[in-house]
Amino acid sequence: MKNFMEKLKKSDLTEKISLLIALVALAIVFSIFNKNYLTGQNLINILVACSLTGFVAIAETNLIIANQIDLSAGSLAAFASVLGAVLVKAGFNPFLALFLTILAGGLIGAINATTINFLKLQPFIATLATMSIVRGFAYIICNGKAVAISNSIYISFGTYRLFGKIPLPVIILILAFIIFGFILKKTYLGRSIYALGGNPYGARLAGLSPKMIIFKLYIISGVLAALAGALLGARMNSGQPSACVGLEFDAATAAVLGGTAFTGGVGTIFGAFLGMLILQGFNTGLVMLNVQVFWQNVAQGALLIVALAFDFYRKNARNKKILKESMSNH
Repeated sequence: MKNFMEKLKKSDLTEKISLLIALVALAIVFSIFNKNYLTGQNLINILVACSLTGFVAIAETNLIIANQIDLSAGSLAAFASVLGAVLVKAGFNPFLALFLTILAGGLIGAINATTINFLKLQPFIATLATMSIVRGFAYIICNGKAVAISNSIYISFGTYRLFGKIPLPVIILILAFIIFGFILKKTYLGRSIYALGGNPYGARLAGLSPKMIIFKLYIISGVLAALAGALLGARMNSGQPSACVGLEFDAATAAVLGGTAFTGGVGTIFGAFLGMLILQGFNTGLVMLNVQVFWQNVAQGALLIVALAFDFYRKNARNKKILKESMSNH
């Protein structure tokens, strides 16, 4: 087991170096075609755009490692942007409105976990159904129209800049990556997530409760998606029921690009961070080159295929290393 963990760490380091090289190469290529790509302002813009995908990427990384998935994250983010706007418009204190919005996200996450744990639905099917239901409620509570936000305090959640430069959502996102990186790597919950995804049967024999782990993961996913949506609404000065379509797929792409295995048991939050930067840097570069939105969709789909291909390659490489190690020990 010790040798396996050491090999895993070594391969993980190699993957991260490869991702850093890919990120640098991406920046160089786009800066050749557009000199404004590597300006400080554009890098801040990329990080601001990451503040939407990033929160969900953290959640999807945890879930995929545990061999789960949440397809409702984009709809939940849109619902949260509308709910926060509706509450503020109704006269709620902006801090209370934000809290209630995040709480609603946690409750929806708990509903996802309940359908998976007790109704025994597959995560893909359960969250696909929730995706449709929550998106519907997003339209219902605002009668299908965007809800303008005029409360300056609530708007500041998405627009305030520390020292006049670093946007608040970026600061919160970086803190979230640090906190969840620590949780996944250093805590009992983190080890439980890896155990559940790597060997569910062994996790049960070790005394872990898969149902409780799944509950925690989906509640975290709901909270992070709701936080992302609320911050988006504050930044855009309105709640948009049509927002965040495909957000969960972007987040999953970032996670897989960062080395998270779809088969479960493998992945890191830092890898998801690098995957997020590559994905958003790629998308921003296409926009700056005035690539038509249709071709952007094609390119994003191709990037997902590349991510899945790398996941397949990494899985085979890991299996070969483990097999070679086990044979050398005998």
